[in-house]
Parts: sequence; structure tokens; C-alpha cells
Amino acid sequence: MAKPEKFMKQMRVTCHDGLFRLEAIPFRIAAARAAEKLNIAGDGEDFESLERLIAEAEAAGAPRAAYRVSYLDERHDEEVIIDRQRFRSRVLSVNLEKAHRVFPYVVTCGPELEDWSKRQSDPLFAYFADYIKQAALAASRKFAFGYIKETYRLSKFSTMAPGSLADWPIQEQRPLFDLLGPVRETTGVVLTESFLMLPTKSVSGILFPTGSSFASCMLCPREHCVGRSAPYDEKLYAEKYRKQAG
Repeated sequence: MAKPEKFMKQMRVTCHDGLFRLEAIPFRIAAARAAEKLNIAGDGEDFESLERLIAEAEAAGAPRAAYRVSYLDERHDEEVIIDRQRFRSRVLSVNLEKAHRVFPYVVTCGPELEDWSKRQSDPLFAYFADYIKQAALAASRKFAFGYIKETYRLSKFSTMAPGSLADWPIQEQRPLFDLLGPVRETTGVVLTESFLMLPTKSVSGILFPTGSSFASCMLCPREHCVGRSAPYDEKLYAEKYRKQAG
């Protein structure tokens, strides 16, 4: 993992009122790997079109992230208060049992890539563009998390996102965005009335130091999920997160 000084040579970091902004996060998409994921041959017109779109996206794209260094004020059985913002989640409360400092964040592919993708009128090209945006988001999320990990010397961390579990519903996006502050001005990400984010290829949540790995997927029984990052553990909730009687 590159040290923070090397990160700084590739992107810009600014801070306003405690909200850090990572701008011009670099991303590269391997055309051959993209072709494999999209089930197209590594030659021919479709592959050439994919290469062209990737080059356009890498030139036009400006993924960015914003995060804040926050601290727990209070922790209760089924809620936590972070910098005076209340979050209701039993799982989050248990996960933050030993945490003092946390990092609320937003990462996005950026409005520039979103606008570029909307100009793809051909259905196949629009399909390619959607994959490219997702790949740019994934690369940017990895980059941003790596930057936070190295900058604040976290040996291990996990994340939770509102809406990833019934225990922490998507409505909790509102206090998260209130905690972060001027997200729209900083990243271009807009929180809609239904608590979804625009651009759609954006993620938000809380990153926290942890002694053991955690992923919300461990508590989610939904089958055939393309976004699954960890296997479902049917015993985990009862063993660690269920509130004990009495």
C-alpha cells in the first residue's frame, strides 16, 4: 500500500470545516478484464468500442470522496451518537463497542462520468458505460479507504452503510449526510427524498477500526446477490448482536 505522501502526488486533498475532500482520484480499467466481465470477445468491433469508451471515461472522469474524522459521544444498546448525530442500529452499536474515532464517508464516480454515460444513446454502449462507472467507483472506494487506513494508521477496519441491513435502514442516510456536512458542494452527490444518492454509482457509510473483519453481508440471508462480499453466517447475529434478555 502506498504511503500518504505518494497518494498526495496523484490527487488533491482539501479540508473545509473538518470535511476532507479527495479530488481527482485516479482510476484505470483494464479492457481485457472488462471484456471478460461483460462476456464479450477480446477482439472485434465490440471490444474496440469498449476500449474507446474506457479511454473516454478515464479522460472525462473525476471520481472523488469526502470523509470526516468523528468521535463517539454516547453508545447505547440500539443506538450511537456521533458528533451529536443519532444513529439507530443495534449492529452498529455493537460494532463500535471498542471504537472511539470513526470516519463517515461518501465516495462517488462523480457527476462528470454520470453526464458522460447519459450521452451513450446506443443500448450496448450504455451497458458498457454502466459497467465502467461501477468499476470507477470500486477503484475509487478502494483508493479512498486505503488513504484513510494509511493516513490514520489503522491496522484493520470495517464499514457499514445505511440500507445494507434492516437493522440500519436507508433512512439513516439523512443523519449521515447531516454529520458529513456539505456533501453536494464537496462531491456533487445529491441525497434524494427517497434517500438514494445521485450519481447512482456512489456509496456512503461509516468506516471504523476493528479487531475482526465485518461485512454486512455476513448478516444478510439474501441469495444470489451480485454485490455479496462475504458469505452469510446464520449464527452470527444470535451469537454477537442479539440483545440479551434481562
